[in-house]
Amino acid sequence: MNPKMKNQRLRTLFDEFGFTDVQTVISSGNVVFDARSRNIGSLEATIEKALPTRLGFSSTTIVRSRDQLQSLVDQDPFGSLEDGPSSRLNVTFLKRPSKVRLTFPYRAEDGSFELLGLYEGAVCSATDLSRLRTPDLMGWLEKTYGKEVTTRTWKTVGRILRALG
Repeated sequence: MNPKMKNQRLRTLFDEFGFTDVQTVISSGNVVFDARSRNIGSLEATIEKALPTRLGFSSTTIVRSRDQLQSLVDQDPFGSLEDGPSSRLNVTFLKRPSKVRLTFPYRAEDGSFELLGLYEGAVCSATDLSRLRTPDLMGWLEKTYGKEVTTRTWKTVGRILRALG
């Protein structure tokens, strides 16, 4: 919710990089675009380097291709689980391959969340909102996997994929 990360400012920056078909998806820093380069590390570095000087904040940038997101969706990591008023389905994208070795599914001792698995460089989790708030889960995930992660709801992943066409 960084006030400096307005959708129009993000689109303008990505346009200036020479990316095409730039779109933002909801107001949480999701940008879809086409780029000539397919080197994800280079794209992430270019974007991360520009954020402090151009928009006044630093942020981890994680780029995923349409094919990677489609593969994640095709694996149906949540099966019959539903995102509703008392539960939240989240996808936490990891910038780097994980060195953490958990046995999946991994269930919190208090039953507040379950990590279903690691798919396409992302940890899929289901949270019982009556026991745990999503920001608390995100804090646990950062402690476990490091700060170079970003979490999106499963619904947002679907919106991003639809925006990619």
